[in-house]
Amino acid sequence: MLLLGWFSTGNMNNARNQHKASMLSNGEVLVTGGYYGNNVALNSSELFVPSTSTWTTTGNMAYVRWIHAASVLLNGKVLVTGGWTGSSALDNAELYDSSTGTWTTTGSMTDARYIHTASTLSNGLVLVTGGLDNNGVALNSAELYDPLTGTWTTTGNTADIRYWHTASVLSNGKVLVTGGGVSSGLNSAELYDPSTGAWTTTGNMNDIRSAHTASVLTNGLVLVTGGLDNNSVALYSAEVFDSSTGTWTATGNMIDARCLHTASILSNGKILVTGGLGNGYLNSAELYDPSTGTWTTTNNMNNVRAYHTASVLSNGLVLIAGGGNNNGALRERP
Repeated sequence: MLLLGWFSTGNMNNARNQHKASMLSNGEVLVTGGYYGNNVALNSSELFVPSTSTWTTTGNMAYVRWIHAASVLLNGKVLVTGGWTGSSALDNAELYDSSTGTWTTTGSMTDARYIHTASTLSNGLVLVTGGLDNNGVALNSAELYDPLTGTWTTTGNTADIRYWHTASVLSNGKVLVTGGGVSSGLNSAELYDPSTGAWTTTGNMNDIRSAHTASVLTNGLVLVTGGLDNNSVALYSAEVFDSSTGTWTATGNMIDARCLHTASILSNGKILVTGGLGNGYLNSAELYDPSTGTWTTTNNMNNVRAYHTASVLSNGLVLIAGGGNNNGALRERP
């Protein structure tokens, strides 16, 4: 794939920050929640239509929320969980049906949480881990959502409390959780086994990191990039996890140190990293080549941004939406 550059597309109807974007089965992108200025939380959602490069509004969620999680279920619906209203954490969840453009509430989680992760497992259940509770206390609890019953059940606790961590579903069905923040950052990693509901610790990362990214590569390895260290300094480093050995190996450093960025797996297997916070807000983008373990710069985005979303469209373009104080949406042309 030859990267030719970035171009602007239609703006979202709402400027939004720390929102979520979900790729629907029809190729459209659903954007939910976030906040706009002065920590005003949103309950609005909208759709990006690639065929027309336009945004259309769709049904509002029942609750305002940001720093929440969104998961595409095996039945195509989108499950939104938790988040922060600006004054309190949420334990509620709701479902978006793209065939009707409407939201319906579903069972509430056992714990209110935000800055957590939510992963759709191969058995159709959704695993939610960690986050902060209503008092800003980090959690080690985990729970499972069953779309067939609309109910939650608790499952094994993680060994470490964590938020701003990552969760990746591996090819063997297990879930790898990495890093995150507590009173000090973590370099620990652990694996969830859906068949037993138990967690086991695995090799520690080489670097402490939170607000980083984790991407499952086409070869099955997991690439972790950037994040914040214990001194709240953005990292250049990247490393790779091999589930067959439970070990981490350092790989090439990024050209820019960054946290709160995005990482997208392209159709050619390379990883596109965009924006984030380093020395201020960034508009830089770079590509990781798993075959060489090296990074190369590509064209800068038109806008600096962090806390944004990146969605790989079915046509191979990458849609970048929101973040920072920007309400523009950008695409990358392959």
